[in-house]
Amino acid sequence: MTIWTDLTGIPFSLDVVDAGGIPTRALVAGPADGPPVVFLHGTSGHLEAFSRNIVPHVQAGFRCHAIDMLGHGYTGKPDYQYEIPRYVDHLVAYLDAQDIQKAHFVGESLGGWVSGWLASEQPDRVASLQLVAAGGTKANPEIMDRIKTSTTKAVTEDDIDLTRKRLHLLMFDGEKDVSEELVQIRHAIYHTPEFVGNLHNLLCLQEMEIRQRNLMQPERLARIEAPTMVVWGNENPFGEVPEATAMHEAIPGSRLELMGQCGHWPQHEQSELFNPMSIGFISEHA
Repeated sequence: MTIWTDLTGIPFSLDVVDAGGIPTRALVAGPADGPPVVFLHGTSGHLEAFSRNIVPHVQAGFRCHAIDMLGHGYTGKPDYQYEIPRYVDHLVAYLDAQDIQKAHFVGESLGGWVSGWLASEQPDRVASLQLVAAGGTKANPEIMDRIKTSTTKAVTEDDIDLTRKRLHLLMFDGEKDVSEELVQIRHAIYHTPEFVGNLHNLLCLQEMEIRQRNLMQPERLARIEAPTMVVWGNENPFGEVPEATAMHEAIPGSRLELMGQCGHWPQHEQSELFNPMSIGFISEHA
């Protein structure tokens, strides 16, 4: 299987959208009048993280948008630190550019952090929220260093095996879920001059002082009004189950789903379970 075969059977566009002056790579698919669903990837990731999710969601009638977030993938990389309010501003600019007033969000890791922040600040833009192995509620120095070190080595050294190891770090079973195609795509992104030049901006949230002022504290989580589902892998290398439980308990009326034999990419590793669960959740609140 490849990303191309993951997308077989549906028309889609891969385009660059002007989001507040930032060229933003976006994969868009599904009926124009379908409820909009926006997929947001994690730190140093890119829209291909959702290749296994687009077709089922389109077939369920949704208008799907998977984007490269600010400073990531092939989206523009302005020279400033990428703190959460910056990501939110870029996301809102994308919604406005696509004439989306309100969307359902599927945010993985950093994407969950950003969409959760948006939900707490601008509830009228969020129809429902899926926090998939979402970051942003903890500042664990060991995990922050693991993210920073593994990403920096993969970007600054040409050895493609470092990119492969960075992807394997995300998964419970990397041999099964990390394809050579995914490694090649990420390696190419990591070694563009723009990505290398702005790596310090992208990794700023792994610095303790910066991370602390961007954390999603319990009082912020408590402000989230949108129907919310927290999805977590039992073998998540970047956060243990109590982190997910605390998030669930802080968000009024939220739902918690734990997945066994799953790491940091539930939407990818357990797509056969995740897709019907996600579709059912969105349909319930569409």
